[in-house]
Amino acid sequence: MEGKTFSKLSLIILISFLFVSYAVAQAGRGKARIGGVVEDEEGNSIKSAKIVIHLLKNEEVKRETTTDKKGKWSIIGLGTGDWRVTASADGYYAVYVDIYVRQLERMPKITLTLKKIEQYDKPTIENETSLNLIERANQLYDERKYDEALVSYEQFLEENPNVYQVHLSIGDCYREKEELDKAIEEYNRVLEQAKNDDLMGKKMAAKALAGIGECYMSKEDFEEAQNFFKQSIENYPENEILAYNVGEIYFSNQKIDEAIHYFELAIQIEPKWSDPYLKLGYVYLNRADNAKAIENFEKFLKLEPHSERSLSVKNIIDYLKKR
Repeated sequence: MEGKTFSKLSLIILISFLFVSYAVAQAGRGKARIGGVVEDEEGNSIKSAKIVIHLLKNEEVKRETTTDKKGKWSIIGLGTGDWRVTASADGYYAVYVDIYVRQLERMPKITLTLKKIEQYDKPTIENETSLNLIERANQLYDERKYDEALVSYEQFLEENPNVYQVHLSIGDCYREKEELDKAIEEYNRVLEQAKNDDLMGKKMAAKALAGIGECYMSKEDFEEAQNFFKQSIENYPENEILAYNVGEIYFSNQKIDEAIHYFELAIQIEPKWSDPYLKLGYVYLNRADNAKAIENFEKFLKLEPHSERSLSVKNIIDYLKKR
């Protein structure tokens, strides 16, 4: 009888992940709107700046627009998820920011500040080439072609040596290649240069610290990993996505108590975000704590009652309550 019950539960969980996969396939579609302004370091609006956004988990899901004469831009029809917004303009270094898009709330205005390129020549060709390089590198990374991605990132750096944030992506490549010492070296470069960046330095440093923590997780030095994860959160405590991602890292390494801590921290930072509740439901299901699993799944449904994911969660709750 127990074996039969386990089989049914396993089937429900499998169906659940199939729904999640379907949701990823539909990613990018929704009703959310984001927008903002592009300006220079003196606060002047930049007309006709190019805005490119793409879904971080699916490079093919992309939107583009340009700023109006007041430097303003907006894009509608976005699905829930992590998006990267990149702004570029002739005579300026490109800059990007990662944001989490929600369906049920008005998104805050995004201000992107571009820094002028000194001794700027051949503006259109050089800038467009650089932007294409970074987009291509990101695509190769998502395709797990890390060696090829590294080539494109390095080429981009040759043309844009002041865009230190790219060292973060280079570090990610080396981490995925399990060349962990090289990855840590790249993350430390980000930490060093982030000290002089008043605009994005705090966020970049937090990401670099988390990257180093993940490297130590791979080295199975869990105490050192925990130290860097703590530094990461302390450096950027208002970022719920960072806390959530740390929880994901711990969960994938079967460090359940630590995973719960960081998913709960993400909820403390942003209580209206549904994803941490969903992941906590799976964590407690993994621990066979059905009461806690149901509690978190139901909180998820209050925030996301009508989606592909919610249907699979309702099926799991119904089954668990009948046991």
